[in-house]
Amino acid sequence: MSDDDRADLGGGARVEALAASSLRLDASLLDYALLAVYFVLVLGIGYMARRSVSTSLDFLLSGRSLPAWVTGLAFISANLGALELMGMTANGAQYGLATVHYYWIGAIPAMVFLGLVMMPFYYGSKVRSVPEFMRRRFGRPAHLVNALSFAVAQVLIAGINLFALSVIINVLLGWPIWLSIVIAAVVVLAYTTMGGLSAAIYNEVLQFFVIVAALAPITIIALHKIGGWEGLVAKVTASTGGANNLSTWPASDLTGIANGTLSVIGLVFGLGFVLSFGYWTTNFAEVQRAMSAKSMSAARRTPIIGAYPKALIPAIIIIPGIIGAVLVPDIAAIKAGDHSSGAEYNQVLLYLMRDLLPNGVLGVAIAGLLASFMAGVAANVSSFNTVFTYDLWQDYVRKDRPDEYYLRVGRLATVAACVIAIGTAFIAANLGGSNIMDYIQALFSFFNAPLFATFILGMFWKRMTPTAGWVGLVAGTLAAITVWLLAEPKLGIQVLDLPGQGASFIGAGAAFVVDILVSVAVSLVTKPKPDSELTGLVYSLTPKETRTHSKTGDDAGWYRSPALLGGGVLVLTILLNIFVG
Repeated sequence: MSDDDRADLGGGARVEALAASSLRLDASLLDYALLAVYFVLVLGIGYMARRSVSTSLDFLLSGRSLPAWVTGLAFISANLGALELMGMTANGAQYGLATVHYYWIGAIPAMVFLGLVMMPFYYGSKVRSVPEFMRRRFGRPAHLVNALSFAVAQVLIAGINLFALSVIINVLLGWPIWLSIVIAAVVVLAYTTMGGLSAAIYNEVLQFFVIVAALAPITIIALHKIGGWEGLVAKVTASTGGANNLSTWPASDLTGIANGTLSVIGLVFGLGFVLSFGYWTTNFAEVQRAMSAKSMSAARRTPIIGAYPKALIPAIIIIPGIIGAVLVPDIAAIKAGDHSSGAEYNQVLLYLMRDLLPNGVLGVAIAGLLASFMAGVAANVSSFNTVFTYDLWQDYVRKDRPDEYYLRVGRLATVAACVIAIGTAFIAANLGGSNIMDYIQALFSFFNAPLFATFILGMFWKRMTPTAGWVGLVAGTLAAITVWLLAEPKLGIQVLDLPGQGASFIGAGAAFVVDILVSVAVSLVTKPKPDSELTGLVYSLTPKETRTHSKTGDDAGWYRSPALLGGGVLVLTILLNIFVG
């Protein structure tokens, strides 16, 4: 099959062709039994959580009653979707060790910032969502823009997770991609509709341990087969890309920027600052987990607790991708430029499962992948139903209705989100390409980067006006979309040559800068809110005592200090950068 022929095939068709030929997992009765046990546990948790749901707050925010260790593990598990497993292993195979930047530069600092700086405002103001915070700070126009863009982003990203989940079902059972997508959506819908956010969060805790149990054996067996770390270094050095695959700087292959200095600047500013802080501090799918904590201290600790496993996860996600690029012939071939097999970087984890894992262990690995993708879909769906119910339906369609009415709307929004995600899964299949990280990073540059610019400026500059809040958001989003349009080869109008994820990094930077410049300019010619309306929303106007958490009862003890925990994970990350970089 020629490159042109392959380009004419949709993403779903490519995957089906691949699954029908070489990539079929040889699962046994034992593997299926383990999967059945896992699904019984997942649905059982949803059923038990249903008994604690009596109000819309219970369904959409768990009644703000969960301990920090639960919300912390759920926080990181919600991120372990297709983006993490298929996307990051694909990145490891394609770009090598430079992928660790998504963790140690592109996650940990922002997660600590969220816990120490942002959560006191989110939790202390008692808002029910990030868009609601926008309404209080900037007014209804900015609120509506943010709520709509967030809702669109969540169903698009849910589609990515559904598509990835459908690939696993397709490979395992040979079902068509469309049927696999529908089956995957129904499973997530079942437990999320029953128990709401509590069901999603407790399942995410279970899923975290299942995911680790699934990935660790792949890393251990793959390293053993390749001859340990020394064997890995030798084989990778001799492969396509050579020692560059084991170097973290300047990461030119990852950014698509040939100049080393500019590549580092693009990486640190585009990924480490704009994309990272935009995602972790304003993405309600993550922030919602912290908002469900039972106290301010627990809410602040939630992202920081999640940062510790996040710092170590590259060992079981990126390393298998790097090994797969030299151990799996089909992946090694596409890295060398030969695409005749129809293989894609997205499938590297599946190849390793097929080639390395014995029955029984294979069942655990399959359950881990399913857990990962369901956690991602559930996070997207549970945050979508909250924003839709509180920020769109209650604020703009039906106000002042009984709480039972909004509980019913929340459940119906959950169903609607899953149905829409089925459609967006086919978008992911056709636009995702060989590496779905390219697609998802583009989405983050559209939605998260400008939102972070608006948030950070509005939180620390009281002069920023309500008009600037929504105008800056729209301008920043359009800037990122413009960069993507000019760099996307599939549209036939490519002007910017930015392979890899360079377009997303540049687009995020453009969105941030344009948003800031437009917001400042508009603020200078429009009227700001009075100081009395900004207490609790702007740093300089919020008394310190309202940003301080309790240190008694369940929040007592030096080991529960958010600042100490945050400092510890930052030191860990610096050491990892030094020794690995």
